[in-house]
Amino acid sequence: MSSSSVHLPSFIYLYNGARTESLNLAEIEGYLESWLKQIKIELREDFFFCYFSHLPPKKKETTVDEIARKLASLKVRQVNRNKSFAEPLGVEVEYERRKLLHGKVKSFGILYDGFELLALLSRLIPAEELSLDHCHIIFTNQLFGTWSEDDRRYHARVSVYGFPSLISTTGIVEAPAKPRDFYLKQQLGASLLTLKEEFKGKFIDYNDPHLTEVMKGYVMQALFFHITGNPFCKNKNCRLYNAHWQEDLIQAQLTSKSDFCLPHEKILTRLAGR
Repeated sequence: MSSSSVHLPSFIYLYNGARTESLNLAEIEGYLESWLKQIKIELREDFFFCYFSHLPPKKKETTVDEIARKLASLKVRQVNRNKSFAEPLGVEVEYERRKLLHGKVKSFGILYDGFELLALLSRLIPAEELSLDHCHIIFTNQLFGTWSEDDRRYHARVSVYGFPSLISTTGIVEAPAKPRDFYLKQQLGASLLTLKEEFKGKFIDYNDPHLTEVMKGYVMQALFFHITGNPFCKNKNCRLYNAHWQEDLIQAQLTSKSDFCLPHEKILTRLAGR
């Protein structure tokens, strides 16, 4: 890969919309700085909070209503039908409005179209921060998915990468599949509490103490998408591995002896000017 084929951003913005104490963005900031000291990293509040904070009070109210309606319209209503959108009900719009204004309402049970959500967020980024010099990485607790033509259904995802990139702390629990025996025993009637105890350490759970360490890899995937257009690696011992199973996620992010495969480590070293 030649130096002309990549563009290292001057700024990385990390948005804290996950609302979980298990995610330490300051630690992730330090991790990024350990690899790329020349990039300025800025920790920000929730993406929508940042956006609304720059609006005049009168405009904020109407804008919140507009965005709430748009978010409600991105809800996936049928997982086996692509873009199964519908005109949202008033209660759905009000639900999104309360989330935007107060932030503490969680969207469990709601699946959003990931690429449509990304497109909405992209339109809200200030014009002065839209160039390749600026890399926006948004953490959220919302669950989103993308449509797969392979089996013609939506699948929950941990992340969707673009401008900005979006990473879900709910998706890290729900998207990669747990061990097959977990589902088998669940079908045979084992309680969720019992299964979590039996398979402890074999999947990432809510409020998991390993969440920050795991998310370092996903932030790096977002960065690699930004600089190369390709966020993934085929090596299961590289943080850029696109894991579809929890056991592969844990291998790539927690138990691998090195952070990156040799080719990707060389790219980072060259970009850092070491």
